[in-house]
Amino acid sequence: MAKLYIDNHFADNIDIENVAIESHFSKFDFIRQFKRTYGKTPYNYLKKVRLSKAEELLKYSNLSIKEVCFSVGYSSISSFSGLFKKEIGIPPQEFKKAFEKRTDMIQHKPLKYIPGCFAEKNGWKKSNFKEVE
Repeated sequence: MAKLYIDNHFADNIDIENVAIESHFSKFDFIRQFKRTYGKTPYNYLKKVRLSKAEELLKYSNLSIKEVCFSVGYSSISSFSGLFKKEIGIPPQEFKKAFEKRTDMIQHKPLKYIPGCFAEKNGWKKSNFKEVE
């Protein structure tokens, strides 16, 4: 129940103590049980869900970094950007640009992105396609 609540309300200001009460545990028992069950504390799980949704929005929407930040439940762009960089490895703006660049490359040279094993299986190793070279 608590995991589903986090999954469905990740953008809200979630108070772990209230979730614990709803789950009929003390706050510390709830955190312990959640971590035992899901391998992460509720806070770390919430962070993972929010960042995963942020990645999705950065890839597939036209939202600005600011809009993404607020839509996944963060209230500070600088803390969101810092956390995103720490967890994902690059700032959200670079992430968005890299995805757009890769998408553009795939559209212009799709054969370059076919896995080698698939190409070999279909006899494309020595391809006549100039874009693969």
